[in-house]
Amino acid sequence: MSLPYVVAPCLLVLTLVAPLALAQDYPNKPIRLVAPFSPGGATDVLARIVGQKINERMGQPVVIENRVGAGGNIGAEQVAKSAPDGYTLLMGGVPHAIGATLYAKLGYDMVKDLTPVAEVASFPSVLVLHPSLPAKSVKELIALAKARPGHLNFGSAGNGSPNHLALEWFDTLAGVKMTHVPYKGAGQVLGDLLAGQLQLASMGLPVAMPHVQSGKLRAIALTGAARSPLLPRIPTVAEAGLPGFDVTSWYGIFGPAVLPKDIVAKLNFEIGTAITSPELTERLTALGAEPAFKTPAAFAQYVRDEITKWARIVRESGAKLD
Repeated sequence: MSLPYVVAPCLLVLTLVAPLALAQDYPNKPIRLVAPFSPGGATDVLARIVGQKINERMGQPVVIENRVGAGGNIGAEQVAKSAPDGYTLLMGGVPHAIGATLYAKLGYDMVKDLTPVAEVASFPSVLVLHPSLPAKSVKELIALAKARPGHLNFGSAGNGSPNHLALEWFDTLAGVKMTHVPYKGAGQVLGDLLAGQLQLASMGLPVAMPHVQSGKLRAIALTGAARSPLLPRIPTVAEAGLPGFDVTSWYGIFGPAVLPKDIVAKLNFEIGTAITSPELTERLTALGAEPAFKTPAAFAQYVRDEITKWARIVRESGAKLD
């Protein structure tokens, strides 16, 4: 038998075995999890919770890296351009699905350049007001905004963030005009809202809940399709007068494109097992988040559907980058 006929089968065996060996050996060094928003926001909170569990289950440190800017797209682009070895991951989600339409030019494609690994959690946001604002319901807020066009300021964690788009859509459906003030993260929005420098914001439940419970912020509506058991008396925006309004945030773990399937499967299993455990379910529920788990294929389809949904909302709201 000639040498080429001996070598070829050996190369074929190595090609088939290498990914399995890689997954069996993975991880053997620290994992970097990019949280593309500033510390203190919902994305950062979820990244730290999940990172801790990956550490516990897989035996390697998970380093959280906050890469802020461009509505989460700077961090996402960094991961998209990293080596597809499972050691650089992204806590991505709805901001990136929005950005696919809102940003005219991106350095990456969410569908082509990222690998959906595992969904982590979803949660609605809550429409919160500074107590000095004389409105205690959605109808009263709309009336106030109509009486003072452009005078009410709302903050968000940046252009293109879900809470930015939520209130742009609110403006469209209500026929009012409020002024958007973009920040670099939810923590800064919260600080100015508590200080009264902003009048209102749409804010993720994990961030808003302690301040709603203390009375420092007034909650008037949930942005999702259903009420939250944490705030059972607070209606949804749709219930309160704007039918069809539904903005729910979701987040999950992504890797670069062509991430080996065995590594994707291993991460999906470990993250899914952690997320659905009673301990983590209770912890996330207490924050106002709902644990979510999908197979990689189902998660990938969900991401594509969300990009389509948000493209429609961006068009209907007329939202533009400030």
